[in-house]
Amino acid sequence: MEPLHQLLMLSSLLLVAGICFMPQVLAAEQDKVQIVHYQPEQVHLAFGERTASEMVVTWSTRSLPPDTASIVEYGLVVAGQSTSYRLNQRAQGTATKFVDGGRKHSTQFIHRVTLSQLEANSSYAYHCGSGLGWSAVYQFRTVPAADADWSPSLAIYGDMGNENAQSLARLQQETQQGMYDAIIHVGDFAYDMNTKEARVGDEFMRQIETVAAYLPYMVVPGNHEEKFNFSNYRARFSMPGGTENMFYSFDLGPVHFIGISTEVYYFMNYGVKTLVFQYEWLRRDLEQANLPDNRAKRPWIIIYGHRPMYCSNENDNDCTHSETLTRVGWPFVHMFGLEPLLYEFGVDVAIWAHEHSYERLWPIYDYEVRNGTLQDSPYDNPGAPVHIVTGSAGCNEGREPFKGKIPEWSAFHSQDYGYTRLKAHNRTHLHFEQVSDDQNGAIIDQFWLIKSHHGSYQDQNRN
Repeated sequence: MEPLHQLLMLSSLLLVAGICFMPQVLAAEQDKVQIVHYQPEQVHLAFGERTASEMVVTWSTRSLPPDTASIVEYGLVVAGQSTSYRLNQRAQGTATKFVDGGRKHSTQFIHRVTLSQLEANSSYAYHCGSGLGWSAVYQFRTVPAADADWSPSLAIYGDMGNENAQSLARLQQETQQGMYDAIIHVGDFAYDMNTKEARVGDEFMRQIETVAAYLPYMVVPGNHEEKFNFSNYRARFSMPGGTENMFYSFDLGPVHFIGISTEVYYFMNYGVKTLVFQYEWLRRDLEQANLPDNRAKRPWIIIYGHRPMYCSNENDNDCTHSETLTRVGWPFVHMFGLEPLLYEFGVDVAIWAHEHSYERLWPIYDYEVRNGTLQDSPYDNPGAPVHIVTGSAGCNEGREPFKGKIPEWSAFHSQDYGYTRLKAHNRTHLHFEQVSDDQNGAIIDQFWLIKSHHGSYQDQNRN
């Protein structure tokens, strides 16, 4: 072979080798690149320990900004002028490293800042972050008053996923129209927060930002948060009470709200300590709420948790059996059952999710319907709590079917995607509505709960 041909062939071989080798070189170089992410995301609010004057702002960053604090800059919005504000106040908080339990051990930093001594009945603008990156500017409104003499409105639902979140668009619209004072999400988020190395959880938190950055987004855990001992759930939210978001209570207008974990009854592999601790705490909280002055000031008591005590769905979930763990407690010994507590301390409403449907029950205790004193008004001074199941906000598991024969204690049921609205008008009247997303926001169910006196059903049914 002539030298010229040899030279050309060698050049060609070197070129091909270089082309094949180049991606590997580039990939190796890219692996060495230090990517930082100081930009706040997944911004959301929660009530602080003092509902009337505190708001907790929570957000995430991929990297921890060096030599700088977690900061919220905020200020009052001029009444009637939503674009007129100055971020002339500053609060500083903390950042906590969160490592997901998945194979890649994905890491992020959760920032929390409490805004204190907020003025009642006022709008605030705020942004969060640090000198290395700030969020967009959001706004929220504080409660009208510290006392009970106002009428809070809430949206309540469970079982909303990252995929098929049917109710989210309407909730975004209604939130930004100022329809609600708070949101309660009754367990099961994202489906699931830990999925794909917690990327599904990140995307879900970004999705709800357009609701949760404007309103307190109050939560309790569901079964879909269980992975790694509820680690994603515990890390991402900031409920009051100091129990890593598992159980707590807060006051809003004439209502004392109580959020609990029903999952402590089902995931016993994590131990029984939390179950016992929650049960003892709940009894103390109910005792405190029933002190004469407290019950006179805030007569309504509403409890919410993920898994229902009663349901008429066609599946093998616990609530389709008569001895639901949350209702009667541990099998055989019946310790730590919650229904006797609700009855003893006169809980007015129990709100659940888990079933991907909506169901309203007649007032019920131990499978006995105990309607109100007037025959045509079952919710007028009823003799037992009213249970509502609202788990149809939309997720990738679809809808939940009902039995062919609906039990007599079930007053209304629907498979429509949707969510529940609550307005606590005053100390004697609550109004509930069920919104259907299948029917473009139509109200498919509504009822008034009316009580002229509040307290233990034991005393009421004894008279």
